[in-house]
Amino acid sequence: MNIFEAKGIVKQYSGHRALDNVSVSIREGSVFGILGPNGAGKTSLIRIMNQITAPDEGELFFKGQPLNPSNIVEFGYLPEERGLYKKMKVGEQALYLAMLRGVKKTEALKRLKFWFERFEIQSWWGKKVEELSKGMQQKVQFIISVLHEPKFLIFDEPFSGFDPINVNILKQEILRMKEEGATIILSTHNMASVEELCDDIALINKSKVVLSGAVSEIRQRFKNNTYAVTYSGFINLIEASLRHQYEILSHVEKDGLHHLKFKLLDQSVSTNMLISGLLPLGNMISFNEVLPTMNDIFINAVGEIVNEEILTN
Repeated sequence: MNIFEAKGIVKQYSGHRALDNVSVSIREGSVFGILGPNGAGKTSLIRIMNQITAPDEGELFFKGQPLNPSNIVEFGYLPEERGLYKKMKVGEQALYLAMLRGVKKTEALKRLKFWFERFEIQSWWGKKVEELSKGMQQKVQFIISVLHEPKFLIFDEPFSGFDPINVNILKQEILRMKEEGATIILSTHNMASVEELCDDIALINKSKVVLSGAVSEIRQRFKNNTYAVTYSGFINLIEASLRHQYEILSHVEKDGLHHLKFKLLDQSVSTNMLISGLLPLGNMISFNEVLPTMNDIFINAVGEIVNEEILTN
């Protein structure tokens, strides 16, 4: 079931078309990645989803009904540009913003205690926001975004300003919220995080959706018949065998084992035929198909569009 749908969204700013007939469908209980290079239109789409701005054309649906202002209480939003009051104390500000979201004071204090202990930031309660580092402010902003316990969350570049340890903490929280039934929209430049967290993605480039679908299906779609083999034996035999059907991309010898990566050139050769051809040549320790990373796919998809434009101009 789709919890959110955007259909044919168009947004124009002073002669610049930020979104051009953009459509996305977001499954309930999933993590959905909105990807794209800078200036592609990601933030414009997120602002429209949050009803900060309105589309010039198109329709938005939440839980099967047209999106309306009352739905905003069900959303949690972590913007890329942080919006904390720098002169205000952390605890007072978090409490104030939670109450603006409709959480009663006693319940808000209870939830804040939980989150401050969870992130081990109890000592920050009386500090002014301006005393905190960017990463520390990010933690506070994250807590404020989720404190009213929304089931539809939009995180715009949530890992910005975090060191690897805190990035991992935030990833675990995102996965925990998903397990508890939340739907999460994630806009990020971190492609490794996309592979770890996202079920589905939409890649936007120059105002248009150029690639969308399940991450697992997209990686299968972009695979290029590349395999990794760990092998013990005489390497010259395997090199001679692979000469005509395969291109050896890399070969590393370590601790008496040969780690080979090669690309299949003969499309008529199946995986079973490949393994059968390798088995007599030595002792095969492991055999794996190498799927492209989301970073490779991102560069490939965006690069292809750039190349098409160059050829047509």
